[in-house]
Amino acid sequence: MGNLQVFFVCFLLFSSVYAIARYDCQDSMCGINHFDIRFPFGLQGTINLQHCSYPGFNLTCNSQGRAIVNVAGAGNFYVRDIDYVAQEIQLYDPSNCLPKRLVDFQSSSSSPFKAVFYRNYTFLACSTDLIKSQFNVIGCLSNSTTSTLATSSRSFAKEMTSLYNCSVNSTLSLPVSWTSEYESVFSTDLNLDLVLTWNEPNCQDCEAQQDLCGFKNATTGEIQCFDAPGTGHTRGIQIFRIIALSLVIPAITCSLGVTCYICFEQSRYSRRAAAAVQNTAAGTAAVAPQPETTTGLDDSTIESYTKVVLGESRRVPGPNHGTCPICLAEYHPKETVRCIPECEHCFHAECIDEWLKINGTCPVCRNTPSPAHVNS
Repeated sequence: MGNLQVFFVCFLLFSSVYAIARYDCQDSMCGINHFDIRFPFGLQGTINLQHCSYPGFNLTCNSQGRAIVNVAGAGNFYVRDIDYVAQEIQLYDPSNCLPKRLVDFQSSSSSPFKAVFYRNYTFLACSTDLIKSQFNVIGCLSNSTTSTLATSSRSFAKEMTSLYNCSVNSTLSLPVSWTSEYESVFSTDLNLDLVLTWNEPNCQDCEAQQDLCGFKNATTGEIQCFDAPGTGHTRGIQIFRIIALSLVIPAITCSLGVTCYICFEQSRYSRRAAAAVQNTAAGTAAVAPQPETTTGLDDSTIESYTKVVLGESRRVPGPNHGTCPICLAEYHPKETVRCIPECEHCFHAECIDEWLKINGTCPVCRNTPSPAHVNS
């Protein structure tokens, strides 16, 4: 085992010194963007562009100092950020109408960039006078008479067509990067930045070590990880690094285990304390007293109840007033309320969620949802 360790140490030293001597690419900048442009990306007009960038990763810099990337099958996008460790590029639309670009987005097999995942969205055309400011409207696809909405919930789309006489324009699978907590129920303006990822070249391990990734030489397409300038210049530094890691890693592992255990205990205590505060607040609010023996609802049943994001008018659907009956606080624009089915009483989503976990009835009228609703 001793001979194997010595061989491994010598191999690391030789590889590091050899790699440093051969890396000759420099980082580039475009305007005042906070991200560097380095392999696999390259900036048009720089020296050694072909050797220092991967095919399909060339960027251009316009007169306003914005970096532009061309995504095959989708066109040009502005680059907001590049995460080299996660291998993700964050894009936005130069015309400030990303929803329209998403509708036309086609991930070409020749493009190195792929969407994180896809999701089905239904596009609705609704009368502007009817929906007013109750929902998130796609402004660049709307006008003074017709508002365009997008939702990933089929039940919400069906409800909008029946209650607001909205018409379904299309249902499309769109590239998305992340999802909002409320997107599964309500409309979205689809105006978050588009985040794409790439698999080749794979430089994640190299970037995670804060080293440099690039072509091994100018004649082959083989990728190699190089030591960053200022590290690994001497055998003594490399030996010290390896010895230090061999001693520190076990200590770090033990410390992480203890830290995780402490964090877990603190988190569990905090959840219990928060639950106690919520129960106390619910008990002192101006609502009907709880029965001595109660049975709450599960999370999936609670999430099936309709949520509504309030508009500037703060109008709450159903037989409700301008304050939450549980916490007695007034509703504000952009707040989310959840409504009990059948009786249509509404409350702050966070208030009613905590209530329903311990009580299966409406706090106002004590109505219990029918089994048919729960099953649906």
